Amino acid sequence: MSSAAGSRTSPNAADAGQFLLGGETSVNRMGYGAMRLSGPTIMGPPRDHHEAIGVLRRAVELGVNHIDTSDYYGPHTVNALIREALHPYPDNLILVTKVGARRTPDGAWHSALSAAELTSAVHDNLRHLAVERIDAVNLRMADSRGGPFIDGSLAAEFQVLAGLREQGLIHHLGVSNVGPAQLAEAQQIAPVVCVQNMYNIASRKDDPLIDGCAAQGIAFTPFFPVGGFSPLQNERLNTIASARGVGSMQLAIAWLLARSPAILAIPGTSSVAHLQENIAAAKIRLTGADLARLDTLTN
Repeated sequence: MSSAAGSRTSPNAADAGQFLLGGETSVNRMGYGAMRLSGPTIMGPPRDHHEAIGVLRRAVELGVNHIDTSDYYGPHTVNALIREALHPYPDNLILVTKVGARRTPDGAWHSALSAAELTSAVHDNLRHLAVERIDAVNLRMADSRGGPFIDGSLAAEFQVLAGLREQGLIHHLGVSNVGPAQLAEAQQIAPVVCVQNMYNIASRKDDPLIDGCAAQGIAFTPFFPVGGFSPLQNERLNTIASARGVGSMQLAIAWLLARSPAILAIPGTSSVAHLQENIAAAKIRLTGADLARLDTLTN
């Protein structure tokens, strides 16, 4: 592996640079997505409890100060692990959660967007994370099939979270699984500091939205940054990564960080070794030629 991806010294999330969340809260652009700490299909406890705790502690040791989570991972499992591993939390650690869904015993994902459900979800996150105020809460929207919510209004749902923010239970607000119209609508109600949508090197429908977020100082946090439940499989990506002496998924993460200064990367894993590989991607610097070749991968 080349020095771009790793060296004798430990990788560090700070190598990706920083972003001011809401113009005031500094986070390293390389973060960690905690979803995969739960069991299969994101239900139940982890396969290896000790390793899960180790992943969280090692992430913080390697400079991660932005952890993405949700109380519906498990459900409740991941937030309980975060509390066990890291509470009392470092002063600079930002915990970002999301509400708007619930899990059923068969592992299905259903919308939970009523005022009562959203309020209950925020209080569940507060309790399970053992905090008095959540650093940021994303409102996760979905259409009738669970896909991006690009039509319709989110005003009623976002107003609920805005009210909880006014009560001091939430610091920052974000939106997830939305389009530009929904983002603009939310901004009329309360400040939006982050957008979390599906986006990666092979799925780039949100390119215009990312540019718009960057222009407004809004963070864009892609979920499934390396393909999600089906990791990216692309021979050209593999070839370019091999030529650079890095892993394919490391290259995909590095591309995200190069794509926009507003992008916050939150690759997830349940392995300490894999965590360190992901964070090492923060040191990779792509050339103009690299970016031109990688731009041809979009679907």
